Amino acid sequence: MADPNPIALQKALSGMDCPTDKKSLVDRARSNHADGSLVEKLESLRQDSFDGPNEVQKAVFKG
Repeated sequence: MADPNPIALQKALSGMDCPTDKKSLVDRARSNHADGSLVEKLESLRQDSFDGPNEVQKAVFKG
């Protein structure tokens, strides 16, 4: 599996309302048939709540 990328993240979270929590992100990614590596990345996030898509993206792709 390839590393998650921003476009895959956007597609996985399509239709997501914010603010949201980590469980909702994971559930939405699964319902949008996201790649398993992206779902695992979302499950492993330390942060539990997110105010918007930019905050999610920063948490997923922080270096």
